[in-house]
Formats: sequence, C-alpha cells, structure tokens
Amino acid sequence: MKPVRFNLDQSMETLTAHSGLALIGLLLSHTRTAKRLIKNRLPGVHNPTVTHPDVLYAYLGLLCQGKSDFDHIEPFREDKFFAKALGIKHVPSSPTLRQRLDLAAAASYDWQTILLEESADLLRSLEVPLTPVTVTSGGVQASSWLPLDLDVSPFDNGSTQKEGVSRTYKGTDGYSPFFAYLGQEGYGVNVNLREGSTHVQKEAAAFLLHSIEYSRRLTDKPLLVRMDAGNDAIENLNVCLNEQVDFIIKRNLRRESPEEWLVIAKQDGMCCEERDGKRVYLGAMSWNDKKLIRPIRGVYRVTERTIEADGQILLTPIVEAEV
Repeated sequence: MKPVRFNLDQSMETLTAHSGLALIGLLLSHTRTAKRLIKNRLPGVHNPTVTHPDVLYAYLGLLCQGKSDFDHIEPFREDKFFAKALGIKHVPSSPTLRQRLDLAAAASYDWQTILLEESADLLRSLEVPLTPVTVTSGGVQASSWLPLDLDVSPFDNGSTQKEGVSRTYKGTDGYSPFFAYLGQEGYGVNVNLREGSTHVQKEAAAFLLHSIEYSRRLTDKPLLVRMDAGNDAIENLNVCLNEQVDFIIKRNLRRESPEEWLVIAKQDGMCCEERDGKRVYLGAMSWNDKKLIRPIRGVYRVTERTIEADGQILLTPIVEAEV
C-alpha cells in the first residue's frame, strides 16, 4: 500500500502505510459495538484502563492488515495513527491482548455474539447489495431467494503447533471452521472456529439456527439455505422447517446405492437420452421420517451410462445418483 500523509493534529503530520484503517474505524463508529462491550463484565476485570473496546478494536486492526499473532500489536503501541483511526484510547500490550481475549472466549460467547449482530446490523444500515437467486417459468420470474450457504472449510495448519490443530477430513492438520455466507456476494454472517478433527455435523443445527437469525437481522427477503451432503441430518432439516426457510441439502448416499435410485427413477422419473448409451432420469418424491416435523420434497438425478462418450461399450453400466 502506498504511504499516505495524515494530519493528526494542527502541529504534526505523519506518514502511514496503513491508511485503510481509517475506513475500518469509520465503519466501527457506525455500530454499537463499543457501547455493548463496555457493559459486558468479565470475571476478574473491573474498571480496566485498557477497555474491552480498546482490546477488540486493536485486534481487529491487526486482522485487517493480515496479522493474527498477539505480538504484532507491539509496534503499534506508539503509532498515533493506529489509535486515532480506530478510536482507541489505550493500545493494549501483547500480554493484555492475549489475556483479555482468552478470558472473553472462556467466559461466554457474548463478544462473538455482539460482533456478529453488529456486523449484520451494519450491513443492513449501509443497504449493501444482496443479489438473490431466481427461478423463471416461461421467461417470467417466478420466485427469488437470498442464498444462505453453510459449509465447513478445513484449513492447513500442519506447520504450526497451535492449540486445536488436528487431523481434518481433508487429510491435513489444521482447523475445521464453519462458515455461513449470505447472498451471491457472499457476505459473512456467521463463523465458528473448530478443532480440525471436529465432525462436520457437530453443533451444526445450532450454527444453522444462529446463521438464519443473523441473516434476518440483515434482510427481510426469503432465505434459501444450501448445505452439502456432510450436513444431511434430521436436525438441520427440522431447523429449516421450524424457521420456515426453504432449503436445498444434498443427500448423503453413504448407506444407499446408486442402483437403488436407478430402480426408483425408472419407475417414476422422466428419462432423457442425452446421447447413445447415456440416459438421465429426473424426478421428485415426497420423503418422510418419523423424526421429521413434516414430509419434505426430494429431487433426484440419476445417470446411467452403458457407452462411453468415445463409443466404448461398457461391460457393466456406470450409475451415478444425486439427490
């Protein structure tokens, strides 16, 4: 970034390479984050000189520069622009930053909740663009939804000794954070850092519910929850049904064979022969389970190949199913 000159007072001019923090501070000033953090009480921390907003804003300032280690705060303790831009009265030391954030994380989820709620409220107040997905019929738009995409995205932290780093389902050592994105723009509305070995579905229902709540703080438009097969669980389906949001969740076929779906598709599906030796069956069915609040609609696509695209005849048909 090109260094920019700023006047911090009438008698002094400073040269800074992180002028973008002024925009971050401006955005933070349009939230109630500081007021809510001031009211938050942490055990053993009474009337601290370095307030909770000072601690949180300082760390946000680091993250916005791609710095995550607590020790990275030390060079900024004498940086007047850093404090001025973010509205910080006292820039914390590295030990204070570490201890306060550890204490906040151990005490409750209050700080995380405040951040996520204020983030959603800020996006709403700024009237950020949110592009929906639409369904058309006969050239006329029939329905539209704001997609709410949720997925676990494993990190590769194999070269570190950080707490919580363990084997992920991707075969790497790292974390397995859960993310929720809203709209085609992909605004982050929820995130949960988890140990690498954590199962994809663990606490997913609660995460889904909170993601829907944060999304509704941001928009009044209909939501469309989209999740991968790793989150094909009754708990998630019931959350969507309870919250009255539409959803597309890929079915996990670990206990079902494509051949079983081919039998169903041949009986009830619509067949389309895309080329010689390749048939695609499309169909829908009502699916119920005693644990479900009410029946849901299942849509399937089953592909049967008896001849390869190059003309090679297969001894055994290849069957693929997506539900």
